[in-house]
Amino acid sequence: MSARRNSLRRFRRGFAFATGLLVLSLFLTVSLRAQDKQPQPEVGRPGGRITVALPTDPKTLNPILAVDTTSREVIGTMQADLVHINRQTQRTEPALASSWKVSPDGRKYTLALRRDVKFSDGAPFTADDVVFTFQLYLDEALNSPQRDLLIIDNKPITVRKIDNYTVEFDLTKPYGPGERIFDSLAILPKHSLEVAYRDHKLGEIWGVNARPEEIAGLGPFRLKNYVAGQQLLLERNPNYWRKDANGTPLPYLNELLFTVVATGDAQVIKFKSGETQILERVGADLFNQLQKENSSKGQCLYDVGPGLEFVFLLLNMNSLDATKHADIAAKQPWFRDLKFREAVSLAMDRKGMVRLVYGGRATPIWGNVSPGNKLWLSANIQHPDRSIDQAKALLKSDGFSWDANGALLDGQKHPVTFTVIVSSSNAQRTKIATIAQDDLKQLGIDVKVVPLEFRALVDRVMNTHDYDAVLMNLVNGDVDPTPEMGLWRSDGEMHLWDMGEKTPATPWEAELDKLMESQMTTTDYATRKKLYDRVQELVAQNLPLVFLLSPDILVGAQSTVGNFRPGILDPYALWNVDEQFVRPTGAACR
Repeated sequence: MSARRNSLRRFRRGFAFATGLLVLSLFLTVSLRAQDKQPQPEVGRPGGRITVALPTDPKTLNPILAVDTTSREVIGTMQADLVHINRQTQRTEPALASSWKVSPDGRKYTLALRRDVKFSDGAPFTADDVVFTFQLYLDEALNSPQRDLLIIDNKPITVRKIDNYTVEFDLTKPYGPGERIFDSLAILPKHSLEVAYRDHKLGEIWGVNARPEEIAGLGPFRLKNYVAGQQLLLERNPNYWRKDANGTPLPYLNELLFTVVATGDAQVIKFKSGETQILERVGADLFNQLQKENSSKGQCLYDVGPGLEFVFLLLNMNSLDATKHADIAAKQPWFRDLKFREAVSLAMDRKGMVRLVYGGRATPIWGNVSPGNKLWLSANIQHPDRSIDQAKALLKSDGFSWDANGALLDGQKHPVTFTVIVSSSNAQRTKIATIAQDDLKQLGIDVKVVPLEFRALVDRVMNTHDYDAVLMNLVNGDVDPTPEMGLWRSDGEMHLWDMGEKTPATPWEAELDKLMESQMTTTDYATRKKLYDRVQELVAQNLPLVFLLSPDILVGAQSTVGNFRPGILDPYALWNVDEQFVRPTGAACR
């Protein structure tokens, strides 16, 4: 399966569709190590089960291919990485690597691996697994969406086995984000995947229909059974390597149950009744309703603040075969016209979207960095007020006109009309698309909103390019800008407005390429900040995406769930699921 088919909402850690972020300190630039003081989790009680609702079935359990949020969330509980970013503190901490050293020139990272660690099938974990795993991520034939993060200065990082428990990574140049590069890259078992890889069948295994014994991981849970459209049950991995402060093996839970609940309303009903213990990604309207009804405090609700997600309108500027897509190609002169995109942006009632769709639990945006990312947000990005008059003036200066009925006409007197596709499973984005439809009607543009099943939408955006416009979102999985390489670099896997570019099509895209590469290979924060500020300016000036808003992170948990510490990076609620436990009685919400 093509990696692009899976690639919508998040790059791997990155667009880690990945919050008023907590105020960040400079530790992000100097990558504070695990010896820094961290908040200590509560010692929990072994046993029990936690149930979490998912909106859809996972598409795959194969970490090499997974990008959709549901698949990644499930996989994250079954696999482990070398170095992990604590989603609450945003600091790096040891995982499968117990420690690491960086060479004086900032190029080489030497990682000491934990000893006596076993996969869930009982096989030992060694440096061979690490070398093999990165071979998979870097293999161009597999086209893994993680690959973009592992290319520095157009050269892949290299990994070398020093001994069974030591590996060395050569990054070819100093790497700005430091050891954060290793977060969320699941380390895979060479002993069970090598044959499939050699036979070019890696993309065919570890699907959702795989037998539980086929999947081996280093995470806290392993697959027990899966019933399509209903549930996926995980059981504790008896070989998991972590222990709590008292030496009790983690995870505390015996089982983790993911149940498929398609709508937000149904998820809230199950949460209120106690059928599920954790509520993730709840809509603002339902969150506000829950807050009003939650008089008993049996459920704990958390508005973590504006997140790293951005919602945007994308106009199709791909290079198309006009014989196959004649209708879309005829509209592309509008979409490629910067003044047209500026007029569309000026017409958007962002404040109305925040108020009407999110009940105030979101923030309008005009660029690619959400207001939650206080460390990297540029202060130079303009926030122009909505103005239909200014939008019309721009269009008029660009050769557009209006007929007697107020319909917008292009220079050839063709009516300006197009279709916006949106995920049918996301009520909030459908509402946003409807508001955008009304906003553009005030410019005389006839817009039709067409809801599509999510996989069909992904296929059109990433593969066939059979769409006029799409309303969608991305979530950066880290506050650092480097995970965005696949979006802003012209040859990136997520270069959405012109997929498949090999070289920059415009001077500003060429500048973007250089800026993103430079910030990634610079370790000085002030220098990186200037480079990334310029990236934001170019994006805001050229509007390859029309940015609309960034929602707050809204989650909930039953008061019986211990060690529930929602974070501002995806996964918000289950990032520390190995520490979560079930209390016999509820506790006070914090």
